[in-house]
Amino acid sequence: MRRAATDTPAANSTRKGTILVIDDEEIMREILEALLSREGYEVRLAADAAEGLDLLRSVPFDAAIVDMMMPGMDGMAALDEIRKLDDDLPVLMITAFASIENAIAAMKRGAYDYITKPFKNDEVLVVLNNATERRRLVAENRALRQNLQASANRFGGIIGRSPRMRQIFDMVLQVAPSRATVLIQGQSGTGKELIARALHVHSTRSEKPFVTVNSGNLPPDLLESNLFGHVKGAFTGAVYPKKGLFELADKGTIFFDEIGNVPLDTQAKLLRVIQEREFMRLGGVETIRVDVRIIAATNVDLQRMMDEGRFREDLYYRLNVINLQLPPLADRKEDIPLLVQHFLEKYGVENHKAGLEITPEALDVLAEYDWPGNVRELENAMERAVVLSSGPRIDAALLPESIRTNRSFRLPHINVPPEGIAFREVVSDFEKNLIESTLEAAGGVQKRAAELLHIKPTTLNEMIKRYDIRPRKRKAEPEYSEDPG
Repeated sequence: MRRAATDTPAANSTRKGTILVIDDEEIMREILEALLSREGYEVRLAADAAEGLDLLRSVPFDAAIVDMMMPGMDGMAALDEIRKLDDDLPVLMITAFASIENAIAAMKRGAYDYITKPFKNDEVLVVLNNATERRRLVAENRALRQNLQASANRFGGIIGRSPRMRQIFDMVLQVAPSRATVLIQGQSGTGKELIARALHVHSTRSEKPFVTVNSGNLPPDLLESNLFGHVKGAFTGAVYPKKGLFELADKGTIFFDEIGNVPLDTQAKLLRVIQEREFMRLGGVETIRVDVRIIAATNVDLQRMMDEGRFREDLYYRLNVINLQLPPLADRKEDIPLLVQHFLEKYGVENHKAGLEITPEALDVLAEYDWPGNVRELENAMERAVVLSSGPRIDAALLPESIRTNRSFRLPHINVPPEGIAFREVVSDFEKNLIESTLEAAGGVQKRAAELLHIKPTTLNEMIKRYDIRPRKRKAEPEYSEDPG
């Protein structure tokens, strides 16, 4: 039986997590309660398997620690019953008998990991932290799938109906069921991780973990330890064995965010995993096989990095089996009204300001901006506008100054006749058009137009008189029939 998503501990506990401890020894229960409570966990204790199972039926937990040797129902039998009640719950078996046979048997029957008495506090905390993180990943993926099913007009949390985005969505649906490695390229803020999650959700691996690797600029040893795990004593400070992210992602998907940051030495080991589907833990000699779908993303030019010797050519071609190029927001501005509506609804609910609308003038400002930060920058701008709003309408004044003052003014194309052209006349025409456009963007308010042009209001007033600029009739409000979903 699997608990409903609303019953996950993450939704009910404000602490680090809720842990069930089942052990017949009172002193061991007290030691674990003191250790885990000090680390911020909420701990529930049971003196035998029956009591522990009763607790599990009534309280959601993030992980369980179960003693192997108990009177009555032993740890193995308790493990079987726990799996029936909540098959996603990570269970750590703990015993005074350091038996390889017991460890193998427990892992085969669904235990997350195995700890022997006497144990080191740090070892227990690290294994437990990994277990609760695994629990969180499973719950997150389940919630993601439910959200996708509930949002028929959205694709993996991505908002867009432009031709460019529809092509991306079609490609995702075509590629997702395969095992092929995918390379997602695009500027920061274009939604690369959302596309990676959509690939996972629409694949046959959707019930298994989706694990993100933040490649960053970690030292090679630490990055490799995170990826492949390590054995005890592999390096200074490795006082306990650790599973890596590849093992956590087994049968699922592993997503490398900003793959270009991975060091060359680690790139070679990553290439082997892609080719052979196997690796060794750091400092270990045992070969571990995994079945993992690999997706990578980057906002840099990997081919240039190859030319500079900073990225392996063989790894690039292994990753680039399927290539998805995400367009910047500047190339799909027709999606801006839909995105704006989505963010107004999202942050309106968060800030108890439901029903907000955006004025046509503010929408014009957003449409004319080039969005170097892409959708992420637009989202930040809309959140700011919602927070600062005091009425039901979002106008241009609530947008960040950097957006209001950096609208794109395009010079008109000029055909120069054979006899030449009067420079001053062209400059005057452009100056007049620029002032007219700015006044229109400012809603006819000369003071605001002067701010946009970075000139004094008196200077602008003189230029208006000189060019005999008259107020333009206000444009009719455009109609937006798209359902924001």
